[in-house]
Amino acid sequence: MADKKQQEKLEKLDKMEKEKADKKKPRMEEDKNEILVRILGYDIPGSRNIHTGLTRIKGVSWAISNAICIRLNMPKSKKIEALTKDEIAKIEAFLKNPQLPAFFFNRRNDRETGETRHNLGSDLDIAKEFDIKRLKEIRSYKGIRHGAKLPVRGQRTRSHFRTKSKPMGVKRKKA
Repeated sequence: MADKKQQEKLEKLDKMEKEKADKKKPRMEEDKNEILVRILGYDIPGSRNIHTGLTRIKGVSWAISNAICIRLNMPKSKKIEALTKDEIAKIEAFLKNPQLPAFFFNRRNDRETGETRHNLGSDLDIAKEFDIKRLKEIRSYKGIRHGAKLPVRGQRTRSHFRTKSKPMGVKRKKA
């Protein structure tokens, strides 16, 4: 009897292992054949919804992604791979010149031009870099903190922001 029970247990374990192996195989095949859709220079996986996929573009937040879906009358649950070339062109045109209220934009009343606009991709990186350089040049508190690679917005430094290269915070007493 003990042998029969052990055999049944072994058979059940074998079945479970086979089922697990069968579940894993299709996922690996899907990953290899993933469709990528290119929007404004960013590759977006085709298996994602429009609402979540558009947030992969640098400078597109959840709120802007939601606004795109509403303004262009696209269902949020529609997959990226199901978009036609015309729909992708509409999305790109909308992102280049968004017709949204000013509070959605990431560059309101720009210091250099005075206009309100929305930067995407490398333009956003460059603008942020110039802002930090300006703060460092005028030696503001935030600029000094950026230069020292310390937290800028008031976070504590005693227990965080430590790296191997620059010890700070608590020092041990010498014996």
